[in-house]
Amino acid sequence: MNWTAVASIYRFEMARFFRTITQSFVSPVLSTSLYFVVFGTAIGSRIEQVEGISYGAFIVPGLIMLSVMTQATSNASFGIYFPKFIGTIYELLSAPINFLEIVIGYVGAAATKALFIGVIILVTAFFFVDLTIAHPIAMLAFLVLTCVSFALLGFIIGIWAGNFEQLQLIPLLVITPLVFLGGSFYSITMLPPIWQTITLFNPVVYLISGFRWSFFGASDVPVGLSLLAIAGFTLACMAFIWWIFKTGWRIRQ
Repeated sequence: MNWTAVASIYRFEMARFFRTITQSFVSPVLSTSLYFVVFGTAIGSRIEQVEGISYGAFIVPGLIMLSVMTQATSNASFGIYFPKFIGTIYELLSAPINFLEIVIGYVGAAATKALFIGVIILVTAFFFVDLTIAHPIAMLAFLVLTCVSFALLGFIIGIWAGNFEQLQLIPLLVITPLVFLGGSFYSITMLPPIWQTITLFNPVVYLISGFRWSFFGASDVPVGLSLLAIAGFTLACMAFIWWIFKTGWRIRQ
């Protein structure tokens, strides 16, 4: 393993993040504050508790997941697409490094950025609601796994995308709706039975449910299923990336 190459890619991507550090941190804080004002105050005044949890606290895991998934996907997709766009991807491919080192560098940086954002949102939440974390280690594990898995997805999107518009297509039209419909701001038990069944086909439900369990010890689906879902999703993304580099799909075209 060429750790020097991995570190070089990682540092380069992180440097781009820290060049816009104010925007990177201020934006999620403002967005989270607006969500708490709209959902926590306006809607929370009508819905006092969900499953014995104050509504303001209940939406915190969903807010974190919403930002982490979109940020990890966007950062990873842009990180690998930009070298394709300017042509430096060929220099990277001709360097004495293998695909795994390339993936670790780009995905690791994107996951780290998303993790920073998740932590910032979590800290911001403490200023609005009384929040306790029942299983802090499990919470951190779910957060890191989500960052990594969606950074892998973003890497695939960056390879697939043919222009800058396509980079935003999947996050805006697929990931964000799935998060909103995956129980971010409500419990799926509040839905009619038929919609509960339909919602269970949304993979994001399992991620949000497991993450919420780490906060409150309550979940809409078994925690084991949540872990299985995120592990399966991560392995599927890794397998697809291996196939991309094996065949050269969208890289050498």
